[in-house]
Amino acid sequence: MRDHDGGRGAAGASPPADAEPWLPVVMHAAFFLLLGASLARFLIRHPGEPRTPWIIALSTTLALLYVLGPALGSRPTPRRLGWLGGVVATWMVLVLLAPSFAWCAVPLFYTGLRTLRPRAALVLVGVLTAFVVTAQVELSPTGFDPNLVLAPPAVAAIATAVFVQMQRQAERQRELADRQRQLIDDLLRTRRELAATERREGTLAERQRLSMEIHDTLAQGLSSQRMLLQAADRVWAADPGAARRHVRTAESIAERNLAEARRFVHDLGPADLAEGGGLDEALRALAARESVEWVGSAGAVGSAGPGGAVGDAGAAGDAGAVGLPGPGALRVRCHVDGAPNAPLPERVGPALLRIAQGALANVREHAGATTAALTLTYLGDQVVLDIADDGRGFTPGPLGVRDSASGVRGHGLPAMHARVRQLGGTLTVESAPGEGTVLSAPTPWASAPAPFAHPPVTGVGWSRPPGAPPQTPGVCPPTRPCNGWKGSAPGAPPQTPFAP
Repeated sequence: MRDHDGGRGAAGASPPADAEPWLPVVMHAAFFLLLGASLARFLIRHPGEPRTPWIIALSTTLALLYVLGPALGSRPTPRRLGWLGGVVATWMVLVLLAPSFAWCAVPLFYTGLRTLRPRAALVLVGVLTAFVVTAQVELSPTGFDPNLVLAPPAVAAIATAVFVQMQRQAERQRELADRQRQLIDDLLRTRRELAATERREGTLAERQRLSMEIHDTLAQGLSSQRMLLQAADRVWAADPGAARRHVRTAESIAERNLAEARRFVHDLGPADLAEGGGLDEALRALAARESVEWVGSAGAVGSAGPGGAVGDAGAAGDAGAVGLPGPGALRVRCHVDGAPNAPLPERVGPALLRIAQGALANVREHAGATTAALTLTYLGDQVVLDIADDGRGFTPGPLGVRDSASGVRGHGLPAMHARVRQLGGTLTVESAPGEGTVLSAPTPWASAPAPFAHPPVTGVGWSRPPGAPPQTPGVCPPTRPCNGWKGSAPGAPPQTPFAP
């Protein structure tokens, strides 16, 4: 047990009044009741004696001294100890003059135990008990009586034991309250840390969203405008009409990018989806627009073929002049296989459209391809987006991106992978130098959000049965019929989507 030097005593340093506020009131009332009863007994039993004025004066002094006690607190300060000494000394004088005041010792037991250190409190209890025994013996008409000798120590022992037990209980309650306060403080601190973490994660998520939106819209649009304006500058003198067409195309791209920027700043979906028609029509519009922009005004987008696929774009006489990395214009085909049984989840359509935009931007900027194909397949429990091109291909590394020595910035594929991961799907890449590239993004119908993370994208694009031979990029995957490409039918043999 701790004493007053530590701020709390084991027997009397910390008053149980902290836990039992009624106990001091009861003890104070008992003291004054016993003091008044003892004075009344003396006056009745000994009227007119010479010591009576002294008894009355000492009783009044003791009462006044006792009243000052609560104002001094319960800690063993010098003033408190001086007060306790005065009260005990006055009581002892009263007991010597009138033994009937002996039972006022019981409230004084409590006061001493509450104020003094354990050993000093026990000494005081012993002294008070001895005075009570002496007074009882003097009051006995028959002289010595064992009951009068044994009863006061028993009462003192019981009072001390009860007080110590109550103090221990109060100490346990204080410790429990301290632990509860500590737990509450820890909980509040944890909640603050959690709120700060959520704010940081929200900031990072918003930054990631804006980064992907900027890459898939503004950055790609600016790249397209730069290439078109460079092409216009090269043919400005020789063919002003072609130059103006390039400028007008760049202007339309800028206008569309401005609209997209306004939409993603407000966290709205892509404009193609907002115009109606769903993901199918948005992908067809994307394929048509990419073909028109890069074939040039001399080409045209063919009419929709069977199944709603966009037909081939016409050839352009000066397509090679627009700064394309490939030998000719880029033609984009789109095919949708099947139909959704229910509306797509809200986040799936925009994400797959952005993936298609980013993939076609990579094809246009890096692949040197002349033909690309978009395939959207509804498989009941999932929707699959495939993007294939006949470009130069590459050797997939971590995240499916070539190293920096190849000259590729490496932001597009990580952004696509992050989008697919958010939907609970996977992004697979299959490519090899000189053999084109195929990207596949199967997404579960009931997409579940996943954290922004970029685990490696495998270089094997299609999920093929064990032991199956590698699939050539640009050819339909062996585990799914070639129903995504134009001219194929369920059960038809695989064919290259770029065949004439």
